[in-house]
Amino acid sequence: MDRLEFIESPRYIFFGPGALEKASMILKSLGMTGSIMVVTGGERTSPIAFHLADTLGDEGYESHVFPVRSEIANVRDVESVVDRAKGVKPALLMGVGGGRVIDVAKLSASWLGLKFFSVPTSPSHDGVASPSISFLLVKSVEEAKGKDWARAEAPFSILADTEVIRKAPAGTFKSGFGDLVSKITAVKDWELANKLKDEPYSEYAASMALLSAHIAMDHASEIRPGLEESARIIVKALIGSGVAISIAGSSRPASGSEHLFSHALDLLAKNKGYTNAQHGLQVGLGTIMMAYLQGQDWERIRRKLSEVGAPVTAQEAGIEAEAVVRALTMAHKVRERYTILGESGLTESAANKLAKRTHVI
Repeated sequence: MDRLEFIESPRYIFFGPGALEKASMILKSLGMTGSIMVVTGGERTSPIAFHLADTLGDEGYESHVFPVRSEIANVRDVESVVDRAKGVKPALLMGVGGGRVIDVAKLSASWLGLKFFSVPTSPSHDGVASPSISFLLVKSVEEAKGKDWARAEAPFSILADTEVIRKAPAGTFKSGFGDLVSKITAVKDWELANKLKDEPYSEYAASMALLSAHIAMDHASEIRPGLEESARIIVKALIGSGVAISIAGSSRPASGSEHLFSHALDLLAKNKGYTNAQHGLQVGLGTIMMAYLQGQDWERIRRKLSEVGAPVTAQEAGIEAEAVVRALTMAHKVRERYTILGESGLTESAANKLAKRTHVI
């Protein structure tokens, strides 16, 4: 191999109960000075962000809390954070919240050329550690400003307080688990693209992504909201998956046909008024179906999802059966990524049979 590879991953990961209370000590140990802008979200995460700001203030750090109000992250959220940052001139950005907040803060830091600290308050998906941002945010930014503006960087540091994360809503644990098991089909899709399209493939990144998935599945019976050990298991696995993305230089080890299915559901919800669900819950359903197409053990994946209480049918996820079939037929067109769905995708009848055979509908 003669191509130059560049790996960008978090430099520092601080993990465990009470980690937020150590934030000032951590910043000082890293030589961080200047003011801090804390980007946060809704009713549950804002108090956590303000508590963090108070903790930093007690140690002499000037901080500014800025809430992101949109339910779905979009380019306007990033622009509002950037505008506010230009006024307060922070030395670094912190994103305190779930995937939406972290994605907005992560991209804002890239636009501003600032270091970014990821401070997850829930275990909903692997964006806490990766340079990737959500599909709908990417689309929003690309449509408004172009592809170059949709490129984020991996967090400089991750501050994961498992005492905070264990109190996250139950649905975020199920969603995070769904996002983790999806690596099983994502890596298989990546292998296929390597063989049929000569797409670059990293065995190290693939192995790390699969390890995260298998650790989560092996501990499925232990993953429950309210337990610090559950938060520790799932967040460590999500961080591992995020680092795999950094090693690969793309989201390939973590996102395949199952994610295309989820993205298609999101587009149908946005453009056609269908109901969608949390990202990881949709991805979990997609993983069941794509594992069937790939000849993998889809029934075990289904059992493990059920074990953590994640939905294994569209009805349980609150998604219309018609939306599932439509999403399956259009998933291959969502982005330029070769997967088991091929270049022509599934016919409506094949999609209907697939969803029924795997009991998704």
